[in-house]
Amino acid sequence: MNVPPPADDDEASYIATEVPVPLVPVPGAGARPFASRPRPRAPAAVVLLATLATGFTLWAAQGLLLPVLLAMFFALIGNPIIRVLQRLYVPRFVSALLVLVLGLAGTGLLAAQLMAPAGEWIRQVPREMRDLAPKLRDLARPVQEANKAAENIARAAGGENPARPVQVVRTEVNNPYRALTATPRMIAAVLAVVLLTFFFMVYGQSLQRNAIALLPGRQQKKLTVEIMQSIEHEMSRYVLTISLINILVGLALAGALYWLGVPGDEALLWGTMAAILNYAPYVGPLIGILVMLLMGFVAFDDLWQSLLPAAIYLGLHTLEGQLVTPIVLGARMALSPLVLILALMVFGWLWGIVGLLLAVPLLVCVKIVLSKIEGMEGWARLLE
Repeated sequence: MNVPPPADDDEASYIATEVPVPLVPVPGAGARPFASRPRPRAPAAVVLLATLATGFTLWAAQGLLLPVLLAMFFALIGNPIIRVLQRLYVPRFVSALLVLVLGLAGTGLLAAQLMAPAGEWIRQVPREMRDLAPKLRDLARPVQEANKAAENIARAAGGENPARPVQVVRTEVNNPYRALTATPRMIAAVLAVVLLTFFFMVYGQSLQRNAIALLPGRQQKKLTVEIMQSIEHEMSRYVLTISLINILVGLALAGALYWLGVPGDEALLWGTMAAILNYAPYVGPLIGILVMLLMGFVAFDDLWQSLLPAAIYLGLHTLEGQLVTPIVLGARMALSPLVLILALMVFGWLWGIVGLLLAVPLLVCVKIVLSKIEGMEGWARLLE
């Protein structure tokens, strides 16, 4: 049955009766709101390519990023001291300058104190290693005898002498211009870290305020201020606490070595090494134990006395890692050992020794940011 087209005056009624109009839910009328569209997700290949591009950028730009990150790290250590001086009505510029000068002076005095024993140790290492070779040969003699017996059995079973492996000797020509070009670059990097540290301590707060003022919404500004204040407070507390704990560990190791008969300046050298290595969990103490084991074999003739420095270092690290640090920092700053090892591997591969030192502060910073953003709390718990 064909419906005739409507007249002009009946067009409104025709549309109202024949054309279906979607219903719009009215708030408060009991209507069920429409489901929001799911957020589109990027393909796995795009995420993988973005991750690889980010890693390559971090590796390629390390000459620019590392001075900035080190300066922020040192500024976080000095900010609590600057706040205390500001409560005593000392201007922030003067406080930052005082903290920086005292830090550089202390570092210079410590370096001057350690220069002589470090140089003496470097000069003595070849001779001491020659003296250490008989001790290591006596310790490794059972293993060598077992290897020789296994080779004899394999040769008897094979019936013929195995071919000698071909040894490839590589020679490397030292380039004298490499050290000549690397020294000014290192000096420039150190000066950049010092200047950036000073400017971060003086102008860091005003830079944060100006950056937050650029945000459009008030809610975004409030959330950003909370995140920035939490990062600054928690990271300053964490870095300063860990630094004090590491200094105490180094002093305890230096005192124990001095009690064992090691000269005072050399004991201070090993204590400083232990304090610096303790910033890199697991990896740093492992390197320290191996160094203490080598130092013990070089410094002492008796076998059991040679093992004492490494045993003392292991005991101090176990006491600090399992008792002191968890009590002082609490579970709030706890990190998963697996995630921590992965972070040390990634940042150590990207940035070397500096990456090992910065891995834990960066991971703590990421955890703080994730815990403050709504919907990302699960990722923060994943790091615990």
